[in-house]
Amino acid sequence: MHNFFSVDYLSSLFAQYGYGVVGVVVMLESMGFPLPAESLLITGALFCATTHKLHIEGVALAGVLGAIMGDNFGYLIGHLVGLRMLQKYGPKIGLTSQRLLLGRYVFLKHGGPVVFFGRFIAVLRMFVALLAGANHMPWHTFLFHNALGGIFWAGGYTLIAYLLGNEILRLSGPLAIAFGAVACIVIGSLFIFIKRNEKRLTEEAMKAAEQDERLKVLPS
Repeated sequence: MHNFFSVDYLSSLFAQYGYGVVGVVVMLESMGFPLPAESLLITGALFCATTHKLHIEGVALAGVLGAIMGDNFGYLIGHLVGLRMLQKYGPKIGLTSQRLLLGRYVFLKHGGPVVFFGRFIAVLRMFVALLAGANHMPWHTFLFHNALGGIFWAGGYTLIAYLLGNEILRLSGPLAIAFGAVACIVIGSLFIFIKRNEKRLTEEAMKAAEQDERLKVLPS
């Protein structure tokens, strides 16, 4: 994996598969596979900014379409297999009993917005579509929030990374180093904030499961 995001490797990867590699990786991660879709979007955008061998619009569009398609496939799988099968086989793909409980809890409390905001949280992004289908969320509600989340997540991350990459290239010397350091601090702070909130939500879900009969029994 240490060579996955090198310029040489990305050059050969994009030269061979073009925008399709972005769409496929994002689609598969949205279906529940543990792939670095977010990292690929960001590095793909930086690749556009530094080499100009791809168009940023194409990377963003591939990411958005991959996110929407992958989530819909994930929704269909979750709807077909149900919560009991996810509970039985979910740990094999990283969907532990705690994460399943977390997903059921947030769906019970918030419904559709979970699909939108879950796109921005790594642990939910991989499983939110499966959980939406398994919890029998109406498909039209899921599709609306799914499409909106895909546009803001894939399109937003790609364009922001591209603009930051262009800005860094315009800077030089200590100013460029300082700008990069600040960006790393902001990204690191966001990661810590998300992980802390994931832990808090899981603890709330565990407490809610002890009191809410709907969380004690898995629906068919």
